[in-house]
Amino acid sequence: MFVTRRYLFSTAAAGLTAAVASLGLANGSSAENTSAKTHVIDIARFSFSPQTLDVREGDMITWRNSDITPHTATATDKSWDTGMIKKGESKSLTVTSKMAGEYYCRYHPAMTAKLSIPNA
Repeated sequence: MFVTRRYLFSTAAAGLTAAVASLGLANGSSAENTSAKTHVIDIARFSFSPQTLDVREGDMITWRNSDITPHTATATDKSWDTGMIKKGESKSLTVTSKMAGEYYCRYHPAMTAKLSIPNA
C-alpha cells in the first residue's frame, strides 16, 4: 500500500508541474500574465462593438462575426491583421503594445474602431 501511495503522489506532482508549466507560471514567468482578460468584439451591421476598447498587453481579443458578410480587423498601419473572419466565425489575437490605435475592415474601410492600451 505504501508503494501505491508514493506512486500516486509522484504522478499527481508530475501532473501538477506540467499544468503549471502549460499556464506559463513556471520558469520565473511574470505573475502579470494571470491578470490577462479576454475581450469580445462583436461585428454586426457593418460595425465593431464596442467602438473603443481599453485593453492591456497580454489580454486576448476575440472578434466574433455575427454579420452577413466576411470582415477583418486590420491595424491602420497594417502591423496586425486577423485575416478574413467569415460569417459565424471568430478570430483571436493576444494584445501587444504595438496594437494601440485605430483599426478597420479591409473589405469595408468605413468600419473603424480603436484599441486603447495604457502606457503604450
